[in-house]
Amino acid sequence: MPELGNLVTAMVTPFDDSLQVDYNRLAELSVRLADAGSDLLVSGTTGESPTTSVEEKLEMFRVVREAVGDDVSIVAGTGSNDTARSIALTGQATELGVLDAILLVGPYYNKPSQEGFYQHFRAVAQSTDLPVVLYNVPGRTGKNIECSTVVRLAEDVENIVGMKEASGDLDQISEMCRDVPEGFRVWSGDDAMTLPILAVGGVGVISVASHIAPEEIGEMIDCYHNGDVVRAAQIHGRLLPLYHACFLASGNPPCVKRALEVCGFPVGGTRLPVVPASDKDTATIREVCEKLGYA
Repeated sequence: MPELGNLVTAMVTPFDDSLQVDYNRLAELSVRLADAGSDLLVSGTTGESPTTSVEEKLEMFRVVREAVGDDVSIVAGTGSNDTARSIALTGQATELGVLDAILLVGPYYNKPSQEGFYQHFRAVAQSTDLPVVLYNVPGRTGKNIECSTVVRLAEDVENIVGMKEASGDLDQISEMCRDVPEGFRVWSGDDAMTLPILAVGGVGVISVASHIAPEEIGEMIDCYHNGDVVRAAQIHGRLLPLYHACFLASGNPPCVKRALEVCGFPVGGTRLPVVPASDKDTATIREVCEKLGYA
């Protein structure tokens, strides 16, 4: 099993004109990203997981593995706000035999207590023999997974091995990197926070902007780990407008899907209730991509 790398792209799900999953385009996108040095997260929030069916998710996992072969790590987003359904999908995904890890988002909307988080993640992780990465994104879920809960899970559940952190709370992330057991890895879940999180002990990013600039983001991470912090900061500064353009008012994934279109790799529209990027945001996205030389 290849180790999950420092750069993982949270992939969009391509759709055709009828908003059905375009599996051929998904395969092409997988190869494009893998060739640029990225591992792959399939069926995360950027992949519109709330509006794709179990059958579509499982087929996406199979298609991506067939497209990229065995040298690229594939993470499957199988978490939800229903523990039983999360266990069921995690089990089905594990049985495919094509995955390297599972990503479990914090249960959304029902806002569990910290003990609820602990019991949920423990139950789902114990239903698979795959490594499990937790995902903290309180801006979407409505509730923060506290550092003490993550440390407890990392100590108690052998296959919980990492965290995608998108809380924006650098103090919390610093404490997490300090307190988790050796070998537990923390990825930024927010492109603009990648360099700060590297500085406090993170390993890299599970990225949206890497759809557009995977080589540069990978170079930034490598530069930091190799001690060239000045160069890493230069790349971070150059790409800040792209990071922001991926999260304009139209949201994610509409903005990054539009960016891919602007850069010559269209991946179709979005399923309701998500709608395509506005004309105003499209103009900003186009300007940013052109200035960076990607369009």
